[in-house]
Amino acid sequence: MIRVLLVDDHPIVRDGYARLLMQDGDMVVVANAASTEEGYAAFIDHAPDVTVSDMAMGGAGGLELLRKIKQRDAQAKVLLCSMYDSDSVVRAALEGGAMGFVTKTSPPENLCHAVRAAFAGQRYLSEDLSPQLMQSRPNEEAERIAQLSLRELEIWRLLAMGRSHTECAQLLNLSLKTVANNQTQIKEKLAVSNTAALVHLAQRHQLIAAPTL
Repeated sequence: MIRVLLVDDHPIVRDGYARLLMQDGDMVVVANAASTEEGYAAFIDHAPDVTVSDMAMGGAGGLELLRKIKQRDAQAKVLLCSMYDSDSVVRAALEGGAMGFVTKTSPPENLCHAVRAAFAGQRYLSEDLSPQLMQSRPNEEAERIAQLSLRELEIWRLLAMGRSHTECAQLLNLSLKTVANNQTQIKEKLAVSNTAALVHLAQRHQLIAAPTL
C-alpha cells in the first residue's frame, strides 16, 4: 500500500485527489494539509511514501515545501502539481529534487501514474509535458532560472505576486535582511534590474498567472 500525503489549499481539490488515488485500492491518503506549514508537519508526523503538493498556494508554496522536505530527508519522494506548465518552472522543480510534475489540466489518471512511478523511484512528467525537460535547457533565460535555489524561486514567486518583504519573511520564517539579500541575488541571477521586470519574467514563465484583460 502506497501511503500518500496531499497538500493543497483548496479542500475540494484535496478531496478529489483522495478519491482518485484510493479508488484502485493500492494507495491510501494518510493525511492532507492546506498549507506548506501544515504539510511539513504532516510529513514529519506521518512519514508518507509520496507527498503530492500544489506548487502555487496562497502563502508559501510547493517549492518551499519541497525544499524543507528534501532538507529533512534527501530520499523523500515529492510530486508537484500546478495549473502552469512552464518549461523553466518544471525543470527547476525537477532539479530541486521533485520526483515529478503533473499539470492540473492533464487527465486525472496521470496523478495515479505519477504516484506509482515516484514510489518506485522513477521520475514522472504528465503526458502534456515534454520528456526533454529532464535532459536539457533550451535557452539562456531558462539557464538563468535554473541557477535559482528552491528558496530563491519561492521568494521570487511571492514577490511577483505582490507580497511585501515583511510578508515574505513571515511566510518563510526568514529575517527581513535575508529576504532583501535574496531579492538582490535573484535579480542578479536573472539579469533584471527592478521588481517590475521580476514580475514580467515570472508571468512569462508562468510562475504566477498573467493578469486577465
